[in-house]
Amino acid sequence: MESALSGSSSVSYSLFSSSSQQPHRSFFKTSHIFEFKLRTRKMEHTHLKLATPVNCSHPGLTQEVEKNKMNVVIETEMRQDLFEEIKHRFLSFKRNTYMKNFEHFQRLSDAQSPKFLVISCADSRVCPSNVLGFQPGEAFLVRNIANLVVPFEKGPSETQAALQFSVNTLEVENIFIIGHSCCGGIRALMSMQDEKPSCFITNWVINGKTAKIRTKAAASNLNFDQQCRHCEKESLDNSLLNLLTYPWIEEKVKKGSLAIHGGYYDFVDGTFEKWTLDYEASCVKEDTRRLAVKNREFWS
Repeated sequence: MESALSGSSSVSYSLFSSSSQQPHRSFFKTSHIFEFKLRTRKMEHTHLKLATPVNCSHPGLTQEVEKNKMNVVIETEMRQDLFEEIKHRFLSFKRNTYMKNFEHFQRLSDAQSPKFLVISCADSRVCPSNVLGFQPGEAFLVRNIANLVVPFEKGPSETQAALQFSVNTLEVENIFIIGHSCCGGIRALMSMQDEKPSCFITNWVINGKTAKIRTKAAASNLNFDQQCRHCEKESLDNSLLNLLTYPWIEEKVKKGSLAIHGGYYDFVDGTFEKWTLDYEASCVKEDTRRLAVKNREFWS
């Protein structure tokens, strides 16, 4: 033991001593170093022991945490599955539509010249491209809650910007407003107890107030669901008339270079109604406001 310490002392002397005349000080320094290392080693062991997890949580709480983790994993996988499905749809579209009509899509990259401006509801169940088969380049599409067109004097909105661009720049030949059954926007309008909007939704659907008033007057004997269905068509006709409050639209309709159409898609029974506004017999003046239609068709 002494020889071992002595050996250690001599090594420490050569490494740590600042003076060869004081070997005993080097010995004490070396002892302190080894003692410090020993204490450090003990502390490290202690730290490792303390870091070892101790399961002192409540079993019910642990199960709840594990359940939440599992739900997060499932939700993440579901989101990934959704985008995987969308990816396959895109690749299918590219393979079966885009590549087979490559020249058509190249022409569309230069310019678009759609024949229709279609204004429809934002409802996920009534996509016009799906229901009526509009292909890329055929229709300029605008979608908002309850497929509303506000009067010209109401001020700017994204729908009004689309009207101006499609009619004046793209020079579409038809404006087609499409309503539908079970419209949540119309139901929100009919459910309003007063005329004070309380959120973004009611602030928008209140633009259909005229249709609501006319529905209450004409269908007060019907139940609420029937009144909503009546208002869906009343609101659609009101929007058709509102189009004529736009000077550049009325001018083109009057000249015959632009036609205005209405459509109603009932996805409950799978039917579609279509009609065309009769400009000569219609009037947008407040006191004599009326809509006349022609060429009414029923598709089933």
